Amino acid sequence: MTEHLELSAPSAGLTPAERTAAWLRAATPARIFTGRAGSSYPTATLLALRGDHAAARDAVSTPLDLDAPGMAELADRFPWTVVATMAESRHRYLRRPDLGRRLTPQARQTIRAEHGPGPDVQLVIGDGLSSTAVHAQVPALLPLVHEGCATRGWSVGRPIVVRQCRVGVLNEIGELLDPAVVVLLIGERPGLATAESLSAYLAYRPRPGHTDANRNLLSNIHGAGIPVREAASRIVGLVEALMAGGRSGVAVKEAAALES
Repeated sequence: MTEHLELSAPSAGLTPAERTAAWLRAATPARIFTGRAGSSYPTATLLALRGDHAAARDAVSTPLDLDAPGMAELADRFPWTVVATMAESRHRYLRRPDLGRRLTPQARQTIRAEHGPGPDVQLVIGDGLSSTAVHAQVPALLPLVHEGCATRGWSVGRPIVVRQCRVGVLNEIGELLDPAVVVLLIGERPGLATAESLSAYLAYRPRPGHTDANRNLLSNIHGAGIPVREAASRIVGLVEALMAGGRSGVAVKEAAALES
């Protein structure tokens, strides 16, 4: 670390402590070594913090826009089915997480009518707690995941878009369509580092009653986290591992994680 620090950190006019702080600030989006002005943050830090907080609040409340740049083109390429959960409003969704895990009767009927049972992989897009993340990452990520699955000869069901979506909705989709693996791309709870972070949850033959222990997760998919192309490769690798093992969850370890 010391050698890397000396090679990469700016040195002109900085003390060793300042060089260390500069290197650490460049290595993480966390708010470290921000300094202070009296008993408060410096003005620039305070303004950035308020801006990021506002972006996080917007990400939670902004509706999923399927006509947003990138999303409309994606719909033309992968005609999807749009359904909703029992959380009929954003207000309700935020206060009743259980409703976000259950499809409406109309949604169940639509999925049964428009989708054939038993694909190898079923792709699902959920707004989750950040539609901003969906708008930012899904247009590039979904085609790569679809292509990776198709290249391996797996059948891939038409994507399903779920509004007011929580992760547990995987169980109902598994019950309705019986795919081998469901991949849910869902907006993460935004923090103060980014509002554009997406997660991919994967489950092998999900059924009612399954919990997070039955699922695998790849999180922090965004520009400063896991790049989209790497995320797509790791998602497809996880799908392969789930199929090979005939199970998902804590017993299945990602090959990339084991190698690191």
